[in-house]
Amino acid sequence: MSDSTSASLSGPLVRIAELPGVQDAVTDTRALVDRLLKHRILRRRSADVSTESSLRGACASASLEGAEVAMDEIREGHIYDTRIKGALRASAELGSLVDTWPKAPRQVLARLHTLAAADAVDSEALGRPRTAGERVEDPLGLGEAMPPEAALGRMEGLYSLLNSRTAVPALVTSALVHGELMAIRPFGWGDGLVARAAERLTLVERGLDPKSLVPPELGHQTMREEYVPALRGYMSGTSEGVAEWIVYCCRAVRAGTQDSLATCEALKRG
Repeated sequence: MSDSTSASLSGPLVRIAELPGVQDAVTDTRALVDRLLKHRILRRRSADVSTESSLRGACASASLEGAEVAMDEIREGHIYDTRIKGALRASAELGSLVDTWPKAPRQVLARLHTLAAADAVDSEALGRPRTAGERVEDPLGLGEAMPPEAALGRMEGLYSLLNSRTAVPALVTSALVHGELMAIRPFGWGDGLVARAAERLTLVERGLDPKSLVPPELGHQTMREEYVPALRGYMSGTSEGVAEWIVYCCRAVRAGTQDSLATCEALKRG
């Protein structure tokens, strides 16, 4: 990306980061994540916490798509719902996508959709943007999706955002990635699974949570009554709606962080 393009993006992003309430929410969330990262159990059990976080986050994301999730059954390998299978596949591969995400976001999103939707759509539709006449699933009840041609144009803006390297906090960028993908719904099936995985991937790649210990998906499930209203606020395009969405996403990350802190404490007790 050229310096001029990066500069043209930095202005709007900085203004978004400075919207009322955003800086305080980012600061509070970052402090809690830092507390998690300093937990003593991570010196020897970091992989265990990350694995548990990945599992719980994937199951929470599938639940938001309407799947019936029973953690005990999943731990025992009894997985039948296509949404749970897809969320688990996408979550398991996030680590291998971190380096590619800022350089080739189009490729990564196609891969995430292929993983999420492998059991749910025809093979020719995997990783491919939806076309005219294709059905758009709407498990959250967000309403009619934008036409495919408009979706493609807006995705280009998202790719530019992800290619840019600015000082905007990771929590702001990840919330924008999540919100844009839910507003666009580029694939038609599994868009929520992809959006929440991309949010988490952004937090890892941008350095807030480099070991992927935090399940923001679990925060969204915990706060599911606020999730759709916050998304609609973001989709309205108003400054107030965007700010409230970012603050909400910070709170979801904090909820996920608290869950991982509880995991750390449980491991410490043995």
